[in-house]
Amino acid sequence: MGFNDFMKNLSGNRFTGLQGGRHDIAFMRSLQRDLRTKQTTSIPLNELKVIVFDLETTGFYPDKGDQILSIGAVKVTGSRVEDEYYSAVRYEQILSPSIKELTGLDEEELKQAPEPAAVLAQFFKFSGTSPLVAHHASHEKAFMQHASRKYFRTPFSHRLIDTSFMYRIAEPDNPHIRLEDCCKHNQITVIGRHHALGDARLTAALWAVYIEKLQNIGINTLSQVYERLAAIR
Repeated sequence: MGFNDFMKNLSGNRFTGLQGGRHDIAFMRSLQRDLRTKQTTSIPLNELKVIVFDLETTGFYPDKGDQILSIGAVKVTGSRVEDEYYSAVRYEQILSPSIKELTGLDEEELKQAPEPAAVLAQFFKFSGTSPLVAHHASHEKAFMQHASRKYFRTPFSHRLIDTSFMYRIAEPDNPHIRLEDCCKHNQITVIGRHHALGDARLTAALWAVYIEKLQNIGINTLSQVYERLAAIR
């Protein structure tokens, strides 16, 4: 199967439905209230439900007009995969050749995709109050903060865990930074790179590996992860 066929198969399985507006904003405000009371730092890592996700975007700077093109996510408890989510996001401008080549996305697919607010609302329904996990999460954080303000007039309040937190503790001398290099280092087969769901799957596999490595050195909760990070900074 070619990469474009892989993309089409995934986009055929995406969630559809919400179109933005008052329902979405009301849901997001309710979610914000739930997040304020959610306690996750004392749950054992091998029992913690998280949403591992990835964004493909037109660039790196949402405040300068760059936009989300697709979202992929994997719901996992410990190392057990429970569900997946994927959607392209409507975008009606011309993609740069480099973005088309990198992601495999094309203008026709994006023109037919749901509106950004609808995709984001559906993603937040999928994630609920679970912590989010991303590989080098500053990119995802910037776009989610911008989108939450723009479409729902709410802050982005989910706990966001960067995979680098894990390997900085478990393997402080590990020189690998890129997702594909981290995966190869851990004998994870790299498939679907630079596709939002493909990257989310790879990051989920990496998350599972490092949960085990942290447990082997006595780190069993997020609270202990943060304590150890504070000690090594």
